[in-house]
Amino acid sequence: MNVLFIDDEAVFLETLMKRMKKRNINVTGTDSGKQALVLLNRNHADVVVMNVKNQGMYGIQTLREIKLTDSLVEVIMLTGYASLEVAQLGMELGAFDFLVKPVDIDKLLHKIQDAYKQKVIQENKIKKIKQMIQKLEKKALLK
Repeated sequence: MNVLFIDDEAVFLETLMKRMKKRNINVTGTDSGKQALVLLNRNHADVVVMNVKNQGMYGIQTLREIKLTDSLVEVIMLTGYASLEVAQLGMELGAFDFLVKPVDIDKLLHKIQDAYKQKVIQENKIKKIKQMIQKLEKKALLK
């Protein structure tokens, strides 16, 4: 599982990444949404955990761009300011979950694992559909 963390609070980002590495999670991190999109184009990520407010690009905008790039990437949004409107918009745009800082590391890890499981389920569904389509195409060609 590959996780990308986006947070403009350097100390929080560094601490979060260290704690996840200790739990054997493969992590990458950045302080901006724009840089995150560059990293996502270069490296595969299964789950993105991002702060709603980041340098250069607001979290909702980053979420939109991530989902346009790869709709299967699961995104968990973090905020220090509980905003029901932002949480609702994020969920409508495809965020997996929305957590308020400070977040318990074990709770976040559990959410990351759940998000990864959801991504795997979706990938397997797509794979099965593609296999069914291939079988139907072969049958059509044989007729």
